[in-house]
Amino acid sequence: MFLVGLSGGIASGKSTVVAVLRELGCAVIDADVIAREVVQPHLKAYQQIVRCFGPEILQESGEINREALGNIIFSHPEKRRLLNAITHPEIQKEMLKQVLKYFVLGYRYVILDIPLLFETKGLTKFMKHTVLVYCDPQTQLARLRKRNGLSQAEAEARIASQLPLDEKRRLATHVIDNSGDRESTRQQVLRLHARLEDSLDFLWARLVVGTAVAALGGLLYLLLQHFIS
Repeated sequence: MFLVGLSGGIASGKSTVVAVLRELGCAVIDADVIAREVVQPHLKAYQQIVRCFGPEILQESGEINREALGNIIFSHPEKRRLLNAITHPEIQKEMLKQVLKYFVLGYRYVILDIPLLFETKGLTKFMKHTVLVYCDPQTQLARLRKRNGLSQAEAEARIASQLPLDEKRRLATHVIDNSGDRESTRQQVLRLHARLEDSLDFLWARLVVGTAVAALGGLLYLLLQHFIS
């Protein structure tokens, strides 16, 4: 099994690509979902966040107000780095657990859906392939404004807070261009999936593991036969 890192930019259409991958039965681990899970009340990351950012970021229910916390880290880069230092280790632990689960289940590859894959850089070294969901800057800006009801300046500021898609494009091993219609994107995802399924990546490792499992099974069979007889 090998790992495939999937990323994009705000309003580039990554959720569309993930939906197609799930339809194909691919194993997808969503870092955003895990990020929400690890900050639930009474967990380690939750307690650290409240201690560092104060109780004013909490809702009446006691859960973290993601919008209030987002407003803080959006305008204060040092606060964003602090939050990342708290949450990233917990997120990575949970991702590793899920990777091991899919390994045991025998999946050919696992997709790690990580919005800041190329910004953090440290995780890319664990990926055999990296995939960027791309769209041209004009389309990205228009989609963001329509989706979030933002002004031109607000949308541009959100986009500017991330690594530009053109720069990420140079770092990725595969690019899904989502500038066009959904069917065009779907066809690109189908081709990528077929390529990954047919790849010979880690063939030697799979042969070694397969041989070892077969040998162990044979040994156990012989031992059982010996004791039965």
